[in-house]
Amino acid sequence: QVQLVESGGGLVQAGGSLRLSCAASGRTFSIYAMGWFRQAPGKEREFVARISGNGGNTYYSDSVKGRFTISRDNAKNTVYLQMSSLRPEDTAVYYCNGHLRTQEERLSEPSDYWGQGTQVTVSS
Repeated sequence: QVQLVESGGGLVQAGGSLRLSCAASGRTFSIYAMGWFRQAPGKEREFVARISGNGGNTYYSDSVKGRFTISRDNAKNTVYLQMSSLRPEDTAVYYCNGHLRTQEERLSEPSDYWGQGTQVTVSS
């Protein structure tokens, strides 16, 4: 069993900052790309940011580029999302995604796992 657990969400004023964390635990074998998505009320889930397995490559949606920074600590199986200059339109549930193999899937293709989500609310 593998779990991705997000933390760090909350209520912040516009212009403020938050740092989200997502820790992978359980029977992981290899963790490759990790990323963040978000879903606002009444909208589709959208891509926010992604980081490669070794942390050498990062990708961002245009809406967060220059304001958000994704990073990871492979020793802790954790990915972070530093969010700055937050706007009310950043309000959403933020989900962590991990592309990984479990101990039971060593010979299989990696699969995508999701966290349960953490609420971020930005007030104007």
